[in-house]
Amino acid sequence: MTTITTAAIIGAGLAGCECALRLARAGVRVTLFEMKPAAFSPAHSNPDLGELVCSNSLRSDDIASGVGLLKQEMRELGSIVMEAADATRVPAGKALAVDRDLFARHITAVIEAEPGITLERREVASLDDPALASADVVVIAAGPLASAGLSDSLAAVVGGQLYFYDAIAPIIAAESIDLSIVFSGSRYGEPGEEGDYLNCPMNRDEYDAFYEALLAAEKVPSRDFEKELHFEGCMPIEALAERGPRTLVFGPFKPVGFTDPRTGTRPYAIIQLRAENRNKTAFNIVGCQTKLKYAEQERVFRMIPGLAGAEFVRHGSVHRNTYVNAPRVLADDLSLRADKRVFLAGQITGVEGYVESAACGMWLGMVLAARIQGRELPTPPPQTALGALLMHLRTPVKNFQPSNANFGLMPELGLKVKKRERKPLYSARAREHFVRWLAEAGVTPVIEPLLPTAPDTTGAAGEETTQAES
Repeated sequence: MTTITTAAIIGAGLAGCECALRLARAGVRVTLFEMKPAAFSPAHSNPDLGELVCSNSLRSDDIASGVGLLKQEMRELGSIVMEAADATRVPAGKALAVDRDLFARHITAVIEAEPGITLERREVASLDDPALASADVVVIAAGPLASAGLSDSLAAVVGGQLYFYDAIAPIIAAESIDLSIVFSGSRYGEPGEEGDYLNCPMNRDEYDAFYEALLAAEKVPSRDFEKELHFEGCMPIEALAERGPRTLVFGPFKPVGFTDPRTGTRPYAIIQLRAENRNKTAFNIVGCQTKLKYAEQERVFRMIPGLAGAEFVRHGSVHRNTYVNAPRVLADDLSLRADKRVFLAGQITGVEGYVESAACGMWLGMVLAARIQGRELPTPPPQTALGALLMHLRTPVKNFQPSNANFGLMPELGLKVKKRERKPLYSARAREHFVRWLAEAGVTPVIEPLLPTAPDTTGAAGEETTQAES
């Protein structure tokens, strides 16, 4: 049995909270450090723990998607993040959107009520902080916005650091939206049918004017000492627009499946608004993450039909995401090769996304808890969402980049199937492997495992699958 009686966890985001609860419930005395409210990152403003920057940060809940599959595995493993999300969800179609304030409040209440956790509200700016000296293990779960001091301290241990830029979209007040122009509806829905999103229709002239204004708008400059690298899944809208005038129309502003009730025809472009809370008092401008200066954001986004009087509850912004080259600096148990007492959890390891971060912290807590019981927990197979994500952190590549949970991380099916059948097949295979792993690893699921029915591919013709879609 490994002697772990005390643990220090830096960062009370999703990964830190998941890990802290696992360890505390295994009998470890946990000190959880959180720098808020004394200091906030550029993307945070709520003093509660587990703060999300967007109501839709947890993304799809469809089990036939990589992240939806990961969420199901987390539910079965007793994730506190999934418990909080399911308790505070708001309508968003197939997405798992939450009321951000209620979600953070739920996480905070659980942590504060756990007797094995001591929450210390102060910044840990270095791995040499005396408060860490007596801990048997130290977990850095500071997230992609780790403070400069802690980042520098970690970089000194691992021999350098990587980074890229992430952008968040503006949020506007619901009462400032012109509903004589903006309409509720879902893609391919019936005219007049209420949907989970509000839609701002653009004709060709309105789009062209918006596009030109977007390209010409003044942007927040990058820092001189940092090369700007954007994660492809969260490109600023102006960076996308620079790829060509039709990029947005075929991307986040795609109008396919919509009819403007004012004209009875399909708009040239559609900009969607997503509710940020249950009361629908604030809406996110979907796909409009940006690095424009605040005054420019107001000028440009008010050119969107229906948003001429938009009141900005939160402006979009760009922030640096910090992560390590995981295959090089982390052991399989997420400990630093250079210091086996120190572990990393969450996005700083090189997983991308809130769900993935929480899953990483949950997994580390499970590994250490099992070690306390005198056993090593086997990693889920790469055919599962969690196993594939962990395999990503272990696979050396020339240019390691963060990754979301997606079927492309899993072994290929090796079957010739139609495109529409691939995701359900990946999902069904994952469920089979995950349930088998639960039994073999001696892990008791918190809820009954879900086993979806795979599509019948007997005699199916179609294109051969060579790379899974995310």
